[in-house]
Amino acid sequence: MPMAAPTGAPATGTPASLPDRIRIRANRWRLRALRWTRPRDPEPLPAMFDRRRIYVLPTRFGLFFATLLAVMGMGALNYNNNPALLLSLLLGGVALASLIAAQLQLSGLEIIAVDAESVPAGTPLRLRVHARARPGRVRRGLQVDWELPQGPAAPGEVLNLTAQRGEADIELPTLRRGWLDLPRLRISTTRPLGLARAWAYVWPVAPLLVYPAPESSGPALPDGRGEATRSRMKASGEDVHQLRDYRTGDARRAIAWKASARRGRLIVREYEQPLGAEVVLDWPSTSGLGYEQRIARLARWVDLAEREGRRYRLVVPGQAALGPDHGVQHRHACLRTLALMPHG
Repeated sequence: MPMAAPTGAPATGTPASLPDRIRIRANRWRLRALRWTRPRDPEPLPAMFDRRRIYVLPTRFGLFFATLLAVMGMGALNYNNNPALLLSLLLGGVALASLIAAQLQLSGLEIIAVDAESVPAGTPLRLRVHARARPGRVRRGLQVDWELPQGPAAPGEVLNLTAQRGEADIELPTLRRGWLDLPRLRISTTRPLGLARAWAYVWPVAPLLVYPAPESSGPALPDGRGEATRSRMKASGEDVHQLRDYRTGDARRAIAWKASARRGRLIVREYEQPLGAEVVLDWPSTSGLGYEQRIARLARWVDLAEREGRRYRLVVPGQAALGPDHGVQHRHACLRTLALMPHG
């Protein structure tokens, strides 16, 4: 059996350049390291960070600072310069204290929940991460991001803690409909001096729903079936429904002047206008299209029916009919049904 190309390798048969080989090797080491970091499996929330799951390593500036201190200390010992040696030891102590301070920025932090609004496939999903911390310690500069399989973490958002609670928003790509398993999230900081980076991982076991991407262009809604529904309107329509007293904000053209003169007070007409029969969105009406294209067209029709205020019923194979109804809850139920249909 032929071996698969490593992650990040060029697709062509030409040998990889030196930067590509370095990047591939770094990605391999990163993936091996992630296998040993905590948590190793998705975990329920809330999740608290303790000393066993917080990692601290020097930054590039920290490595430069350590090299500078080493050179300064060697020079001080070589020339027997006690003030320079004392300064090197003092700066070294400050650097070591910054490592502990960076670790304490995350210690006791708790990720309590994650949530997001469902979006169509192909639209970035805005994930909200909610956190809280123990009182008595100021925490600044906490950043939330997520690890890419083939490289470093994606750009993240700063976690602002106000009154020991806070939240951050990050964007996750959505490629296909259905359940989206959350990646491993990383909370990190370089405070207080930027010499070290402290980070911890959280891996929520909370899949999020991604709606099917609606068809960009297509036919109008199918013809309605059954009796037409009617809706009351204040200032326009076809048939007068009733007369009522004037209320602030009513249009002047809706005032019934003759009835108002007879009764001695302002009277307003209320109309009702036919909105059309309920729409049936069924699977056979999309015949002639591919499997995923049929789902995309039904998703488009659901959005059109909601936009026009029509009552609609969704009928797909293997599922009970939904509706007729309209509104936010009915739209979510229909799009959820389409999103969870088996992949063709």
